[in-house]
This record gives sequence, structure tokens and C-alpha cells, in this order.
Amino acid sequence: MAAWSPAAAAPLLRGSRGFPFHCVHRMFASQTEGELKVTQILKEKFPRATAIKVTDISGGCGAMYEIKIESEEFKEKRTVQQHQMVNQALKEEIKSMHGLRIFTSVPKH
Repeated sequence: MAAWSPAAAAPLLRGSRGFPFHCVHRMFASQTEGELKVTQILKEKFPRATAIKVTDISGGCGAMYEIKIESEEFKEKRTVQQHQMVNQALKEEIKSMHGLRIFTSVPKH
């Protein structure tokens, strides 16, 4: 049997796309600290939002998020402008992220 070494174990400790294994699978359905932080910022920046959903799609690492937000603030704005508003609201947080998926909409009355 070969001796154990960190180099030999590295592939086993890595999940998909190179994220550490603990980031690949979330054990609980509750929001992560990062999801809660991003959600709180969006609630403050978009007080008229009727729906905000933030999902850490990196498995809990905080490297990549999917954001779905429905708000009156987006009314009469093009999609690119809506996304720019979200990017501006999360300007500081985005600096430490690998990626961000944004879905915006206006409430239907």
C-alpha cells in the first residue's frame, strides 16, 4: 500500500470545478451567512422589492451566487439597467465573488 501524502489526497478533497469538497454539498436547507448578508443588503437597497431570493450556487463557499429580485424600482428600466442597479448595490461584495447570476423582474399587478 502506498504512503499517504497531501498531494495524493488532494483530488479526493476537491469537489467539482476545483471547489473544496465541503463547498460542493450543503447539508442543510437554511441560508448561509453569505446568502443572509447579500439578502440584507438587497433589502436595504431595494426597499420596494416584493421578492428577493439569494442562493449560493457554489455549494456554500460564497464564491458564486444566483440572485432573483422583483421590485418596482426596475419599472421602465431595460434589463441591463436593472442588472447594473443590482451590481451597484453589491459593489463591495462582488469583489470577493467568482461569479453572479442575476434575474430581475417587475411585479405584475
